[in-house]
Amino acid sequence: MATLRPLITICGTTGVGKSKLAIELALALSRGAEHARHGYQGARIINADSMQVYAGMDVITNKVPVDERCGVEHLLMGFKQPGEQYIVSEWVRDAIQLIDETHSRRQIPIVVGGTSYWIQHLIFPNRLASFDQSPGKDRSRSLPLVSEDLAKSLAKLPPELVDLFYSLPEHPPNATTQPGAAFSLHALLSALDPIVAQRWHWKDTRKVLRGLSIIRENGRLSSKVLNEQSEVTVQPRFRTLSFWLYAERAALIPRLDARVDQMIEQGLLNEIRTLREIASAATATSQPTDSSAGTEISPADYISGIYQCIGYKEFHEYLSSSAPSEQLFQNAVEGMKIGTRQYAKRQISWIRNKLLPAVDAANAISRSTNGTTVAPTYLLDATVLGDAWNTQVRDEAERITQSFLKGGELPDPLSLSAAAQLMLTIPDKPTDPTAVLYARRKVVCRTCTTNPEQPVMIEEGKEWAAHVGTRMHRRLLQKAARKPHERENRRIEGVRDDVDYTPDFVASVGTSASL
Repeated sequence: MATLRPLITICGTTGVGKSKLAIELALALSRGAEHARHGYQGARIINADSMQVYAGMDVITNKVPVDERCGVEHLLMGFKQPGEQYIVSEWVRDAIQLIDETHSRRQIPIVVGGTSYWIQHLIFPNRLASFDQSPGKDRSRSLPLVSEDLAKSLAKLPPELVDLFYSLPEHPPNATTQPGAAFSLHALLSALDPIVAQRWHWKDTRKVLRGLSIIRENGRLSSKVLNEQSEVTVQPRFRTLSFWLYAERAALIPRLDARVDQMIEQGLLNEIRTLREIASAATATSQPTDSSAGTEISPADYISGIYQCIGYKEFHEYLSSSAPSEQLFQNAVEGMKIGTRQYAKRQISWIRNKLLPAVDAANAISRSTNGTTVAPTYLLDATVLGDAWNTQVRDEAERITQSFLKGGELPDPLSLSAAAQLMLTIPDKPTDPTAVLYARRKVVCRTCTTNPEQPVMIEEGKEWAAHVGTRMHRRLLQKAARKPHERENRRIEGVRDDVDYTPDFVASVGTSASL
């Protein structure tokens, strides 16, 4: 592992100070005299925030102002135009190129951002199904030869689904306004690769379309690729020092709320108006039936590109109203604050449930083979600011970084704070792609499904347990119980009264969906 080059990553929730720490670390590496002992001097910051890659829109994406970057170079920031898509495989490719370039300068790359999904795929190779281009780019290129498994699946499809496979839409349909088209895509994925299809809700059209695009681009079923990946032990691309910047929720929420208020004062609404103009222009100029229409994306679902930014959707009603009121404005502000809090919660969940298990697994293998920790990970407690930041965050990070670069002894991550001991201690979780794929399957609730072309789909586990306890489900179940002939038919079919698994159910009605 000594041959692996060093990389520093900083992740954590929004509003916790990740960029501030990255700049402080970069400055410390530039001015310190320790470079003679490890051979690196200076650092470059590589952005890992999926929204900050877009040009302009500095307020809604929370970019660090140029005059606050202290002369530290920031890369992969503000270089994409609003309306373009930029997906994880493209970012990983670009980040690796910049990391190589940074190492060639004898500088340290510091990857920082709240999109921990991107950071995880940068650290661990061969966990992406495709490194091809994002949807909509160079769609005229010839398709690859299909694998035997895919050919057999295609041969079983009805003609309308075969046509759909070879003429996938450039943009994901809006599941609300185009439910037939949305369900048809899921029906196609269910028929081709049911293991992958049951991972996504039919309304999640962006992910369903991406899953189909990956199959078509590679000529192989994604589940087969994931099975092969699961058989390979993955080790990091780099010797990676990761900092998780963390603040307790009671301290974080007031900061997030205050930041929303500050963003509004700094011109948030003007940026949202500009985004709405861009979206309207893209909608007016795009031709959904013409595959050469360009790379603009439909903003209607708020799930693509910069239109995912918190605030864009929340202020829609206020900015669309012919008579905007103070109440509409306050509703939008509160909605944005709630959305920001929920996003912070999801960021912590990803780190604990996805990133940390992968890091722990890699470190366990590394320690067993050569006695080293290849991806040391530390939680830095940023609950208290002021002097506490300097001692518990900045100074701690600088000390650990210097030891890491010199190959010295590193502290026990659990010893840094009570928060570190609590949050870094996680139960064992599966990390191989196939196990993760099976872990969160969606099932169809037959009891609550009144239209088979718009099935009610619920995730197994806690969500399903909560669903069957709802008043609506229990009422519909009681109603169904009063129809004994229907219950008898279901017994003959050999399925439960209230639930069916997505592939069989969806495939059975997929051909009737409106294409």
